[in-house]
Amino acid sequence: MAGDSNLKVLNALDVAKTQWYHFTAIIIAGMGFFTDAYDLFCISLVTKMLGRIYYHVDGSPKPGSLPPNVSAAVNGVALCGTLLGQLFFGWLGDKMGRKKVYGLTLMIMCICSIASGLSFGRDAKAVMATLCFFRFWLGFGIGGDYPLSATIMSEYANKKTRGAFIAAVFAMQGFGILAGGIFAMTLSAIFNAIFKSPSYEADPFASTIPQADYLWRVVLMVGALPALLTFYWRLKMPETARYTALVAKDAKRAAADMAKVLHEDIEAEQQKTDAMVSRQGGYDLFSKEFLHRHGLHLLGTTSTWFLLDIAFYSQNLFQKDIFSAIGWIPPAQTMNALQEVYTIARAQTLIALCSTVPGYWFTVALIDVIGRFTIQLSGFFFMTVFMFALAIPYHHWTQPEHRIGFVVMYSLTFFFANFGPNATTFVVPAEIFPARFRSTCHGISAAAGKFGAIIGAFGFQLLAQSQDPEKVDAGYHSGIGVKNSLIVLGVVNLLGLLFTFLVPETKGKSLEDVSGEN
Repeated sequence: MAGDSNLKVLNALDVAKTQWYHFTAIIIAGMGFFTDAYDLFCISLVTKMLGRIYYHVDGSPKPGSLPPNVSAAVNGVALCGTLLGQLFFGWLGDKMGRKKVYGLTLMIMCICSIASGLSFGRDAKAVMATLCFFRFWLGFGIGGDYPLSATIMSEYANKKTRGAFIAAVFAMQGFGILAGGIFAMTLSAIFNAIFKSPSYEADPFASTIPQADYLWRVVLMVGALPALLTFYWRLKMPETARYTALVAKDAKRAAADMAKVLHEDIEAEQQKTDAMVSRQGGYDLFSKEFLHRHGLHLLGTTSTWFLLDIAFYSQNLFQKDIFSAIGWIPPAQTMNALQEVYTIARAQTLIALCSTVPGYWFTVALIDVIGRFTIQLSGFFFMTVFMFALAIPYHHWTQPEHRIGFVVMYSLTFFFANFGPNATTFVVPAEIFPARFRSTCHGISAAAGKFGAIIGAFGFQLLAQSQDPEKVDAGYHSGIGVKNSLIVLGVVNLLGLLFTFLVPETKGKSLEDVSGEN
């Protein structure tokens, strides 16, 4: 049993009753994820406005829109930064310790979030280049938050409710997406009430007021606030006992740190710690021994996260395109710039409220009851079913009388993504690898996910273009259409279901038992 062979300090954490320090850890780590989601997804609320402000064409029947290469860069550059941040900070978290680099990621996020809103330049090109530069580094900081938050929470939690605690940190993403939508709605409604302007049809030039240039900047900058509030507490958190004992090999420090947290005396077992560390063997990451012990697990966590994010991000970043296609968002020329932001934000807020947020918290409630494997498998299964149900009779859903049905089905795919693989792919890599590789392997798994997100974000925009060259967006070539794109996403979800069989169940087990460190 883990209780007999494990260190007393780690066993004390495993069997600890849920107490105040668990909730403070969830809030400290969760506020980082709130900011992550706000910053990553708020850009999709303002891209149409950026097109109107900086790419207006006199005499055009439609409002200005971002050219394809600029749109792809603005939407995708933060994802590229996130991918590199996950790999770099994941590795650094195992080399230097989780705590030492935890405050740094938050500082990068806050500075770059504010700097994104201060993007400057004489012309459109300069503003977009500056915006992309700061959003890349914003993504880099966000990337670091993934492996560090997950690892810290898993190493602090007890084994009975560990899944719920890690999932609760991740679930703060839902509130971040919701907050972004509500804030953009509120701000655009206030601006629209103060600065009246006609629709694009009535007066193309006056439909985008000069003050609109402030709105998108404020929306991007506000994301820094919740993370800044928890910065001090991040610096005060002690290093996790598992890192201090099993990686830094300092049993005395681990026992002293956790005695303060748990409010009980814990014996430091230096000899037992040394024996446990030497028993593991000194194999390296990607060595033959590592691949023998953990290779299939790493393939499982990377492939499922990769496949999930192709579907998840293509849906999330291009919600507004799908809503426009089915007529849920009116044609751009019938609105002014502020009304368009309001309408897009309202659609995103409704989806977040009805499916994204409930999906996350269903996972939190049930992950330690039915297990990670069952939630992930059923999530991929239902995502596949609903994606094909949307795609095959796609023409049926575009009829005005069936639009509400389309939105309900679309919401259900989001619900089962979040009550499914979007949460579990974050939880499992923080549990199944040894302490000295845990942060690195979580970073590799998350980076595979972000690579999928980049494919989803860039690829879906090209794929979903109409097959009729007359209906293609300016600057794009004809694609395979929304219907065929949804079929492709259905197949991707089906592959995710198959690769889930490589991932082990970790419910109720000690981290040391799962990773083989005992």
